[in-house]
Amino acid sequence: MLEHFCECYSDLSGPILCPVLGSIIPIFIPNSRIRPIRLIGLCASLITFLYSPVPRIQFDPSTAKSQFVESLRWLPYENINFYLGIDGLSFFFVILTTFLIPICILVGWSGMRSYGKEYITASLIREFLMIAVFRMLDPLLFYVLPESVLIPMFIIIGVWGSRQRKIKAAYQFFLYTLLGSVFMLLAILLILFQTGTADLQISLTTEFSERRQIFLWIASFAAFAVKVPMVPVHIWLPEAHVEAPTAGSVILAGIPSKLGTHGFLRFSIPMFPEATLCSTPFIYTPSAIAIIYTSLTTSRQIDLKKIIAYSSVAHMNLVTIGMFSRAAAVRSPIFSYGHTRQGQNMCAGRATHQPTNIQGIGGSIPPMLSHGLVPSALFLCVGVLYDRHKTRLVRYYGGLVSTMPNLSTISFSSTLANMSSPGTSSFIGEFPISVGAFQRNSLVATLAALGMILGAAYSLWLYNRVVSGNLKPDFLNKFSDPNGREVSIFIPFLVGVVRMGVHPKVFPDRMHTYVSNLVQHGKLN
Repeated sequence: MLEHFCECYSDLSGPILCPVLGSIIPIFIPNSRIRPIRLIGLCASLITFLYSPVPRIQFDPSTAKSQFVESLRWLPYENINFYLGIDGLSFFFVILTTFLIPICILVGWSGMRSYGKEYITASLIREFLMIAVFRMLDPLLFYVLPESVLIPMFIIIGVWGSRQRKIKAAYQFFLYTLLGSVFMLLAILLILFQTGTADLQISLTTEFSERRQIFLWIASFAAFAVKVPMVPVHIWLPEAHVEAPTAGSVILAGIPSKLGTHGFLRFSIPMFPEATLCSTPFIYTPSAIAIIYTSLTTSRQIDLKKIIAYSSVAHMNLVTIGMFSRAAAVRSPIFSYGHTRQGQNMCAGRATHQPTNIQGIGGSIPPMLSHGLVPSALFLCVGVLYDRHKTRLVRYYGGLVSTMPNLSTISFSSTLANMSSPGTSSFIGEFPISVGAFQRNSLVATLAALGMILGAAYSLWLYNRVVSGNLKPDFLNKFSDPNGREVSIFIPFLVGVVRMGVHPKVFPDRMHTYVSNLVQHGKLN
């Protein structure tokens, strides 16, 4: 028994318990000793990051089933257990989460002077909850944990936000995402009623009627679409980014938006395959509109954070196109003529599964991971500028290459990645998405490609305006390049972007079996 517990602890429980312990210890330390509190938080997050790749040594990429599964009885009389596991999908999201939290603690190292203990505690609790979300195999907790993530994020935006509207932005973020998830709770309760168990792996092998699948799919879509976010329920994201502190924007861009796309891949697509096939045009339409609309809206923004936030929405909606490109576009108000090349009888009676389209779904996972790095690096660049010049308005900046050459170089590298340039992490995901979408619907692929072109246009415009324009000595009259601590924070992002872009083979090696099984069978058998 003890040997089994230790084995489970080293595989999965360790990365979850480390941030829990790290958040409890500072409670017993006086507020006046802020430096030890910060060191404890940083050490706990670094240990968690070093712990997270441990299962990779024994991870078997040849199976789509969850591995290192462990269970803890939570509500035995209701047959609800605390199930944990890991597979080809969750493996990389856990690493991304544990990578970003130490960065967030370092970013707020000197800036979070007020309520420093509370900031460390909120950051570590947030890390624990997000790791648990990606490893959770219990449908009920799959709802509870993502909603619990809202609480520390709400506190971070509302307490450490940078403007007077931070309270409004915090409530907007909290209410938008919470209200959308109420329908998800109804869907999970219905699933528990039919299956009689709270085991996600059993739910994935349960057959639902077509009518029930459609209802459950719509209910889950209402929750996941807000978190992505998709148009028109995206309003909370730009406001939350503008008002959040730099560390809050980094984690907000890196993880919470992935909870929606991860939910689609973990829950909606494998559990409701027929409803997914029939709803593909419904996904294509708002996603394509969002890519074009947010790209055009980005070019009209005057706040640096809003520019990156709207750009983030466009990239995440491109991901949703990739995820749902496994299904053909059928009758749709916009894409009514985009039939599949394999058949047109998906929704006639019981939907038939189409041949695989691994490029779409498989290509949608690397850009999620890349999206955790690229916008985060851009938000860090904006944070450096705001710390020195106390403004995020574009019109006050120009000629930064003269006063901040190091930051200009870092911004250029991040801008190239945001443009999906070859050799960067964004390219290896967005190019397969375009190929997969073109195989299903050429119009959707064309609109997605147009959005990528617009993305390159506003990225180059912004960089030229801020870095290569005329120097404005009235506002930028001193040499204020990032210091050693700030440069060291940027280096892991740049290394990760280049590493993913130059050598992306690690992703298909780990995820190919999971994605193939998801596409071919719709169920994780």
